[in-house]
Amino acid sequence: MQQNKRLKMKLFTQMTKIALFAASLSITGASIAAEPMNLDSLLKTLENGKSAQSEQNKQREQEFAARQNEQVQTLKNTQAKRNQMLVESERLETQFEENEVKLANLTDTLSKRMGSLKELFGVLQQVAGDSSNKFATSIVSAQIAGRSMFMDDLAQKMGSTSKLASIEDIEKVWFELQREMTEQGKVSRFNASVIVEGGTKAQQEVVRVGAFNLISNGKYLEFNSSTNSLSELTRQPVSRFTATAEELQSTKSGVVQFALDPTGGSILGLLVQAPDTQERVHQGGTVGYVILGVGVIALLISLERFFSLLIMGGKIRRQLKDTVARDDNPLGRVMKVKDQFPSVSHDTLELKLSEAILREMPKVTRNLTLIKIISVVAPLLGLLGTVTGMINTFQAITLFGTGDPKLMAGGISQALVTTVLGLVVAIPTVFLYTLLNTRAKNILLTIQEQSAGIIAERSEKGA
Repeated sequence: MQQNKRLKMKLFTQMTKIALFAASLSITGASIAAEPMNLDSLLKTLENGKSAQSEQNKQREQEFAARQNEQVQTLKNTQAKRNQMLVESERLETQFEENEVKLANLTDTLSKRMGSLKELFGVLQQVAGDSSNKFATSIVSAQIAGRSMFMDDLAQKMGSTSKLASIEDIEKVWFELQREMTEQGKVSRFNASVIVEGGTKAQQEVVRVGAFNLISNGKYLEFNSSTNSLSELTRQPVSRFTATAEELQSTKSGVVQFALDPTGGSILGLLVQAPDTQERVHQGGTVGYVILGVGVIALLISLERFFSLLIMGGKIRRQLKDTVARDDNPLGRVMKVKDQFPSVSHDTLELKLSEAILREMPKVTRNLTLIKIISVVAPLLGLLGTVTGMINTFQAITLFGTGDPKLMAGGISQALVTTVLGLVVAIPTVFLYTLLNTRAKNILLTIQEQSAGIIAERSEKGA
């Protein structure tokens, strides 16, 4: 009995689910919700739902069949089109292979018919390419423009196997090469726009000296091939060179001297990068300024000592000619000791004279030791600046590597500036110290000589 109840309940549950599903699809949903169902009603509802679902399935099958026919027809059309394209591809491949064979035959025929002309055109292409680069950078192009473009176009034309140079092209290449050689030996004048100091442009007369230099208003010019423009060098050579440029521009005939740059402006261009003396001094930095300051001090002391010893030497020479001792010179002050002690013995007088000489010695040798110290310290300061600069250079190499040799060369050059400054100060200072020390020793020697004569005279009187 219990098993039958379970089966009935299970069947009832399944039927309820089926009935609810059928109610959502069919027309009986409202009546089912309105009143409770029994087993017969559920069975009837299930039968109605099955029939409705069967009709929907038949309709879907009919639609699927119709679409299947369409897809099959589309597939057939696509396959037919693919087959047509395959046939066209095979035809084009066959035609391409035939054209390659024809092109190879025609190329071979062209090569045979050209014969030695092939070598000629090859040389012509090479010459045109080389001349294009040469004309682009030549200063002759500042006066005669457009030559490099023709050569470049001809080189590209000759690089194509389908195009050949005409006789006119060959003759023009010959003409341009000959004109370049001719213009290299001429000094010509023409008017052009020149970028002057300040960045402004001005129409000026330009003198071209062959293929080497351009000058205007007594200044050297620079030709920029990329912009095809002329500009004054930011840093001109020294006056003795610019004077020749002014003379050449002002002279209309005859022979004049001119400072020529045989490299075509490369050396003049390096002047922009090369620092002058003032910039070199600034590269020394703080140590360089200290060295120069010490050098100035040594120079001032040397000048003071030189004139002082010169005046002192003149007074001593006048004192040697006079028997009366004067107070305006060291020798006179030493000679006065004899008059101050007329009756002492020669031993005592010798001591008094030695004392007087010792009093005069600091006045004669004043500041000479300082000059000597500066002559020794200046190279050491230069070495200090060099070591400091090398440390900075190696730090830069550590950070940026050694890929740029200019970085190392520039740093080392700046480091060695202090060494140069130290030597520039030390070498003249050594000569000045030697000169002044010799003068001071001569004065002291003269005083000692006269002192010895006084002692000898007193000794003779005492005997």
